[in-house]
Amino acid sequence: MKNILNIWFKELTTVMHDGGILIFIIFVPIAYPLLYSYVYTNEAVLEVPLAAVDDCNSSLSRDLLRKLDATSETRVVARCNDMAEAEEMLKRQEVYGILHIPESFSRDLWRGDQTTVGLYCDMSSMLYYKQLLLSTSNVSLAMNRDIKVGRYLPGTSDRQDAVTAMPIEYDDVSLYNPQGGFASFLIPPVLMLILQQTLLLGIGMAMGNVRERTGGLVMPRLCYYRCPVQIVVGKTLFYLPLYIIMAVYMYVLVNDMFALPRYGGFGTFLAFLMPYLLACIFLGITLSALVYRREDCIMLFVFLSVPMLFLSGVSWPLPSMPAFWKYVSWLFPSTFGMNGYVRISSMGASLTDVLPELRGLWIQVAVYFTTSCLLYHRHLRRNTSLQNQLAT
Repeated sequence: MKNILNIWFKELTTVMHDGGILIFIIFVPIAYPLLYSYVYTNEAVLEVPLAAVDDCNSSLSRDLLRKLDATSETRVVARCNDMAEAEEMLKRQEVYGILHIPESFSRDLWRGDQTTVGLYCDMSSMLYYKQLLLSTSNVSLAMNRDIKVGRYLPGTSDRQDAVTAMPIEYDDVSLYNPQGGFASFLIPPVLMLILQQTLLLGIGMAMGNVRERTGGLVMPRLCYYRCPVQIVVGKTLFYLPLYIIMAVYMYVLVNDMFALPRYGGFGTFLAFLMPYLLACIFLGITLSALVYRREDCIMLFVFLSVPMLFLSGVSWPLPSMPAFWKYVSWLFPSTFGMNGYVRISSMGASLTDVLPELRGLWIQVAVYFTTSCLLYHRHLRRNTSLQNQLAT
């Protein structure tokens, strides 16, 4: 126990006297959740600018544009004379979509024929396309019902008109994210990824710092650095309490400040958090064997952030992912951690509901703890060999 405490204190003093490490393990976990949450605080994209080309210029076409402009998703900012003028506005990104109403719009409707309305969207952003298509579809369906009721059922009561327009009444509610917010979808898994990446960077930079000072050795030449298990446990005792505080700060304070979902129990969150942080710490110690200079961890770990977000199955469902990349994703705690945390925070899941992710994390804890001990065992033998050579 004395050796473990000495190793813990050595890690504490090393980190606290290094401004670069402090930035990654304290400043980044505090500042980045606030920054990301603030950027996406509006949740949904509203009032997407749209240009309209009304070749019909009838009461029905003007009614369509008025109703479209009244939706929260779309705002008709210009009524162009022709498609060429509207396309120029689209190229200059003054608008993100064009609605073209043909000249035969009203005539087709009065004849009882089917008509068409053209919607052209800037596909560089799927969020703009989604909002424009959603608002245009909803307005078109509403006009369809009004035309059907007014034309084919004259003289009926309001109740009969309502039943005819919508025989089966329904409510469209998105489960676990009813407002369709982008922050509620993206920020919860990103919070878990921040914990993992800052741990990898902090532990890697600390390893690079030690190697630069000791001439390539992974640990100081001190008497209490003798047992691999004690070294790993001593380092873990420093990072684990610190990151429990960071994780609780994200789960409680950040979620409450920005109204992000937090439906799971606090005890469930802590029980899930423990294996996740342990797996991240042991993985960081294992991968720190690749770090020979302080700057190496930046090149090794930072670029992995976006691939790990994609591999987690948050942005693209895991069942649709190739089997090879699915197996690769299982190497990182973020895959199980992000999916489990989303279920707990956004869906109110219990530990039983996230049992597959929990098992995956505990398997990683066992595997990466073993590799961490093997790393220090190998280097302890190397240190002993070097000392014997120097003694002879």
